[in-house]
Amino acid sequence: MPQVAVLGIDETRRGRPRWERDADSGKWRLTRDRWHTGFVDAIGHGGLLGQVEGRTVADVLVWLATTDLDWRRGIGCAAIDMSATYRAAIRIGLPHATVVVDHFHVVQLANKMLSMVRRRTTDETRGRRGRASDPEWKAKRRLLRNREDLTDDQFATMWNTLLGEGKIGQTLLTAWIAEESLRTLLALARTGADRHQVGQARWKFLTWCADSDIPEVRQLAITVDRWWPEGAAFIDTGHSNAKSERINRVIKLVARDAFGFRNADNQRLRTRCVTTRRARGHLRTAQL
Repeated sequence: MPQVAVLGIDETRRGRPRWERDADSGKWRLTRDRWHTGFVDAIGHGGLLGQVEGRTVADVLVWLATTDLDWRRGIGCAAIDMSATYRAAIRIGLPHATVVVDHFHVVQLANKMLSMVRRRTTDETRGRRGRASDPEWKAKRRLLRNREDLTDDQFATMWNTLLGEGKIGQTLLTAWIAEESLRTLLALARTGADRHQVGQARWKFLTWCADSDIPEVRQLAITVDRWWPEGAAFIDTGHSNAKSERINRVIKLVARDAFGFRNADNQRLRTRCVTTRRARGHLRTAQL
């Protein structure tokens, strides 16, 4: 394998799990996991470096144990999503590497928070589920869009409409400001911001969440603060797990085109052929 500076680790769903009954004990045991863990060259051209079945700490450590010690020492960072399992595995198998959390999943967590606030406030205030005619439901898509992607008219319409709805609208706007404050903090990556700027943006986000008195917003702040060392590493380095997500998309497309795989080994082989440049070269040579 080529030397990798940033290792990306992510899981993808392989298919349905397979169970078999043990002949001696009569108990059912899992023989094929529904998940695969992939290891990707996150900033280079190595593509998919390997796959293992499962997504536990032991599964990650088994694959790392098959690699050369000098190769592992050359890894400076490991990019993951907000998975405590992968973080624990990296701390054991790559103790010298810096763990970087992917910013996409942090923003995704904030979007989920907004949806939870909208559903809860609608249920508590209106006593029912949201309907398409409700103002907070109409503003659903605009609430999930970035502020810079909204025109001034779109933003004014969303803001004034929700502000006029009383408690529901004010609560949603408070949660939306918390999400935008988090995006502002993460946007400092790749800008050369110093520690003072990062600390100030972080303080604004945490203070707003603490003063909001909204349970979902406060929980978001707690989660982000718990993952702050990994989030700060993203701001410092700018590394992400985007290549892992892109390769996962290719893996799913291959499985869909094949109408599924019964053999997990063949599935991993086909995956390597379409996601690794070196494997594609060997495949073309074999065909010739």
